Amino acid sequence: MSDHDDGTADATYCSIAGTTRPSRADGPPYAACVLCREPTEYPDSYKGITLCPVCEWQEAQRTACSG
Repeated sequence: MSDHDDGTADATYCSIAGTTRPSRADGPPYAACVLCREPTEYPDSYKGITLCPVCEWQEAQRTACSG
């Protein structure tokens, strides 16, 4: 990752050349995150608490540090 003179980071560090991310419109209706209401990776029919990848990661960080 390279930083520019204006303090912004180069956003291409996490993309893989020649690949595209599938659109949410290509799959089933996705469940909304129970914390932030963003789409999750789970279908609407999923039973249980659904979290988006960001909230799921943050929740894992909280539970990992709670001795």
